[in-house]
Amino acid sequence: MNEVLRSRKQLGRGLSALLADDPAEEGVEPVAAAAPAQDGLITVPLAQLEANPDQPRKTFDEEELESLAGSIREKGLLQPILVRRNPRKPDGYEIIAGERRWRAAQRASLHDVPVVLREFSDAEALEVAIIENVQRADLNPVEEAEGYTHLIDHHDYTQEQLAKVIGKSRSHIANMTRLLKLPVATLSYLRNGDLSMGHARALIGKDDADAMADEIVRRGLTVREAEKLASGDAKPTPRTPVSAIGSPIEPFDANTAALEADLGAALGAKVSIAHKGEGGRLTIDYKSLEQLDSICERLGL
Repeated sequence: MNEVLRSRKQLGRGLSALLADDPAEEGVEPVAAAAPAQDGLITVPLAQLEANPDQPRKTFDEEELESLAGSIREKGLLQPILVRRNPRKPDGYEIIAGERRWRAAQRASLHDVPVVLREFSDAEALEVAIIENVQRADLNPVEEAEGYTHLIDHHDYTQEQLAKVIGKSRSHIANMTRLLKLPVATLSYLRNGDLSMGHARALIGKDDADAMADEIVRRGLTVREAEKLASGDAKPTPRTPVSAIGSPIEPFDANTAALEADLGAALGAKVSIAHKGEGGRLTIDYKSLEQLDSICERLGL
């Protein structure tokens, strides 16, 4: 096991060079030929690539994707995508690191892309995906926690082993995985960035975590104020949301939070739902006209 962990730690340290943000640092030029190159670098049709279903990162900023797509149209894809042979499709490749570049390359209408082909087991593929995203701070806390939990539950890691592989402390792994004990509505706030890690930790194990989370977000409480609320020094006041015309709407619930998260993932945007009797209001937020165009496309407009 120690030998395996040493090899995995070396793999993690090697990512900084392989996955560098600056193409000049990584020493990789655009690949024009469709023939194998040294060190596993080849060019393959974009259609042969497929996302890893266990990829911890689930959300991608539409504005960032459009910006990257524009850069790719102008200069090409300078940084290769890390892949392995697709275990479900013998003639295809599964993305280990670089799904954002793959998505942007699709928008840029590329046909061929440079990839680095490596042999990875399922566990190693997930390790690399987590390491890359954590190093880039691309994962929200819920995605990071889900990635760690998947390795522990499905690949027999202990928290100590995982900490060595990821390069984090064991307490960090423990604190992250504990977040998944929070109810769905509270996790939705954390996933969207409305709650910080400090806020969320104060709510773990609380029976009324959703009400407290709602109170924290509504009032814009600091972490210290949230800790006082969670310790009983202050009591949450149940929110009675009000519609745009001043009529009360039904309180936020876990099912609504889950539906908001599902709709948000499908549309690539933040979605808010407010119930009022048999009806209500559905709000879709967008940051740019490009994101609005993308939402319209997904709705078939």
